[in-house]
Amino acid sequence: MSSTRDFYDELAGDYHLIFADWQQSVEHQAEVLDRLIRAELGDRPLPLLDCTCGIGTQAIGLAARGYHVHGTDLSPKAIARAIREAESRSVSASFSVADVRFLDTQVHGTFDVVISCDNSLPHLLTDKDLVAGARSLNAKLVPGGLLVASIRDYDHLLADRPRSELPRVFDGPAGRRIVFQIWDWSADGATYVVHLFIVQEAYGRWSTSHHATAYRPLRREELAGFLDRAGFSQVRWRMPAETGYYQPIVTARKEQT
Repeated sequence: MSSTRDFYDELAGDYHLIFADWQQSVEHQAEVLDRLIRAELGDRPLPLLDCTCGIGTQAIGLAARGYHVHGTDLSPKAIARAIREAESRSVSASFSVADVRFLDTQVHGTFDVVISCDNSLPHLLTDKDLVAGARSLNAKLVPGGLLVASIRDYDHLLADRPRSELPRVFDGPAGRRIVFQIWDWSADGATYVVHLFIVQEAYGRWSTSHHATAYRPLRREELAGFLDRAGFSQVRWRMPAETGYYQPIVTARKEQT
């Protein structure tokens, strides 16, 4: 199985294929996150760090809405693609490679908002890494700054430990593509390995790519506890029915000094 960095390096060129329409997702997610951030911090342009930005799914859309965005990610290839995607859209944003556990030393300055979306924090498999990650997020915020993060609904998933997700079928100019995941749970349910398959049809011929990586299925109360230990306050969960986002979102504030 690949390391987290290798997983996203290998997937960087095809990451958009897991969406029905990646550009539409960029715009929709930015709309939802922008609405949430403005409700918390007011209607003004803000410096924002997307510390697990991948190829720019959230960073590009938020930069297009006026945020002063710096995006970081563990994967150099994802960062390289994010730069290309932003430039191709004439969107002003900066990007660099950084590990979410070490943002305090690898990223310069502080921000009004730090985000980590798309179930990125559950890549931190140990308590030690989660503590380091939460403290690192806190260190990059100005006093009173806002953290926004999204993860899968593990409170629900842990009840059944599903072995797979239903395949999604998308139509493209050259043919169809099928995207699905198989999940291998550890015996104690403390971790699981995701096997991501992308099956593509191109003019009557089919090809399959496979990528695998590990996650820790964090319950909402568990992640809130790590944020509390790192000095966050006002920890609040918002479910998809409230936000319109596809995953549960947690917000928290850095304590005022």
